[in-house]
Amino acid sequence: MSQQDNFVGGFLLGTLVGGTLGGVVGALAATRIQQSGGKAKSALPKTSGRLAFGEFDDPDEESIEAARLGLEDKIAQLNDAIDDVRQQLGGINGHSERPWESPSRIDS
Repeated sequence: MSQQDNFVGGFLLGTLVGGTLGGVVGALAATRIQQSGGKAKSALPKTSGRLAFGEFDDPDEESIEAARLGLEDKIAQLNDAIDDVRQQLGGINGHSERPWESPSRIDS
C-alpha cells in the first residue's frame, strides 16, 4: 500500500511542479512576444481566407464525380495491398488463405 501512496504523492508533486514550470515559461514567452510587438513568426502558412483545397470551394457534379472515382481507385489499391500482405503473412501466422479449407475442420 505504501507504493500506491508514493505514486499518488509523486503524481501530485509532479502536477504542481509541472504546472508551475509551465506557467513561468508561458508568462516569459508572453512578455517576449508583447515586447517584440506581437510580430512573432508563425509556424502556420498564410491561407488568405481560402481553403487549402481550393478546388472544393464550389463543388459541382463533375468535381464530385472525379473525386469519387479517385477515391475508388485509392480504395482498390489499398485493398490490393492488404490482400498482398495477408498472403505474405498467412503462412507465417499459420492461417490458410481460405479458412473454410482448414484441415482442423471435421466433416461428417
